[in-house]
Amino acid sequence: MEGMNSGIDRGTIRFRLDGETIELRDVDPTRTVLQFLREDLGKTGTKEGCAEGDCGACTVALVDLDRSGSRLRTRAINSCIQFLPTLDGRELITVEGLRNADGELHPVQQAMVDCHGSQCGFCTPGFVMSLFVQFKNSGQLTRREIDDALAGNLCRCTGYQPIINAAIKMYDLEASGSEDWLQQANTRDATSGKDEDHRVAELRNLQGQSSLQLEFGNRQFCAPRTVDELAAKFEERPDAILLAGGTDIGLWVTKQHRDLPSVIYTGRVAGLSDVAVVDDSIEIGAAVTLTDCMPILTEYFPDLRDLLVRFASPPIRNAGTLGGNVANGSPIGDSMPALLALGAELVLRKGSRNRVLPLNEFYIGYQENALESSEFIERIRIPKARDDARIRSYKVSKRFDQDISAVCGAYCLHLDGTTVSSIKIAYGGLAAIPKRAPAAEHALIGQEWSEEAVNAAIDLLGEDFQPISDMRATSGYRLEVCRNLLYRFWLETTNDKIATDVYGYGR
Repeated sequence: MEGMNSGIDRGTIRFRLDGETIELRDVDPTRTVLQFLREDLGKTGTKEGCAEGDCGACTVALVDLDRSGSRLRTRAINSCIQFLPTLDGRELITVEGLRNADGELHPVQQAMVDCHGSQCGFCTPGFVMSLFVQFKNSGQLTRREIDDALAGNLCRCTGYQPIINAAIKMYDLEASGSEDWLQQANTRDATSGKDEDHRVAELRNLQGQSSLQLEFGNRQFCAPRTVDELAAKFEERPDAILLAGGTDIGLWVTKQHRDLPSVIYTGRVAGLSDVAVVDDSIEIGAAVTLTDCMPILTEYFPDLRDLLVRFASPPIRNAGTLGGNVANGSPIGDSMPALLALGAELVLRKGSRNRVLPLNEFYIGYQENALESSEFIERIRIPKARDDARIRSYKVSKRFDQDISAVCGAYCLHLDGTTVSSIKIAYGGLAAIPKRAPAAEHALIGQEWSEEAVNAAIDLLGEDFQPISDMRATSGYRLEVCRNLLYRFWLETTNDKIATDVYGYGR
């Protein structure tokens, strides 16, 4: 098969779909997975609701090799904003692929039937796929874990309670003798019953050793395999779009109808998906998904869990990357305030050269940054927190789950006794860029960590930020919220009894 194990660039996309091996040539590189399923294959179980990764009606399961390359990893993603070439070397499972060959329903599907979890039915396939991934990856879930797992799926009929009941029941069905999910996930060929080692070998064989290189009309798509190759490709094509999870760039195509002549995909670059703890810092590759960031970030910064669990939705976190969120530079991106407060640095790459830039110096204007032509983020370096650090991040939005922040604040405080030795205060949603609050910080350093000092700093936040009004909040509301969040931070760091978690329960 062309380029299967050679180092020559190949022009064929290869992946598994519901038990079949698919090979595609002459593919528009910005065609979405949803378009391919519905329009090319007639697999209409997967629905289009929003075309921007919000409603979850298009949810599918993506099976890939983990970072070790020896185990399978199954995750829910939004097919409406995932470009088709990113499936290369992976396996896709749709709602049509869950039934057994004899027609027996998967336990998730049967539970939805038994619990009357479908009303109009439009959202049902997406809910089924999200629950299927949880069924695959988790043991018995708590009610809170079920709610979190379904945060990326919306039901306009408000039929959530029967769906929650189905999520609870599906484990009872599995325990009562339903076959293993591997024997139910594929219906088309002998994949049913194959063990994990066999399926790992299949995906390795599909991936091969060569880089994917597609041309379609005036559009090009390449998926380099090494950082050196990525750097060289980007120098050859400095106007190319670097694509990671597609959770922003996908909308450029589906909503803005932009033409992307040249795309370089980072999701296959060895090393960019690595996480390492080095000396006094944590280094996160630019292509590490937000889902994969969460364990290491919550291990070293446990007080960020409240923010991370509300960051977008599971399907978005499964595809989107921390590096992409930082590079996009949206003023309402939820990762940047926390990273600014932690003193993060960016390791940048251009050709064979690296340089390190503090994140605080990266943003220079609305979605403008300090990257040079052909330069890209290779790693994000986050200093480990000192034992005495007090860290918090708060998100305020109209909706608890799956919503964009009106204000996101983050804080990192060090005290010498009761005196502020250092403090970093950062906000998103208040300015054209996510940024720190220099006047408020300066007013606090060297002062007692007292209500009087905090109130003085609160008054200076109006000098640091001049918020705008938009559909999410008025400027006055935003400024009042950011002041109140700083006061909340003082309250929580001086009286543990009033500290609460993201759900409103005492810690």
